[in-house]
Amino acid sequence: MNLPTRFSLNNGKHVPAVGLGTFQGDEGNSGVKDAVKLALQLGYRHIDGASAYGNEKEIGEAIRESGIPRHEIFVTSKLAQTWHEPADVRRALEQTLEDLQMDYGNTIQLLSIMRDVL
Repeated sequence: MNLPTRFSLNNGKHVPAVGLGTFQGDEGNSGVKDAVKLALQLGYRHIDGASAYGNEKEIGEAIRESGIPRHEIFVTSKLAQTWHEPADVRRALEQTLEDLQMDYGNTIQLLSIMRDVL
């Protein structure tokens, strides 16, 4: 069985089928930075983070230090529940981009914890 290496989006862009998630890093997030750098060296091209994880600065540094052109890496971030009000979205996205030290993210998702799922 052949598994896909990427998925096509409706805008013609592609998202890698496998990515590195960065939830629950260590104190100071140096382990997250090292993990992202290693993943990129091993061929990962999708990095999944979130402002709520507190490690977007380290993710951005790792991507920049990898030497891999930014356009070759698909970066996902998430908008935490505290930023879902329409008036807060722009500020939250600007903060994420500043923390990542990037001009753009490839996808921004709404992060929502479902506490009472059946």
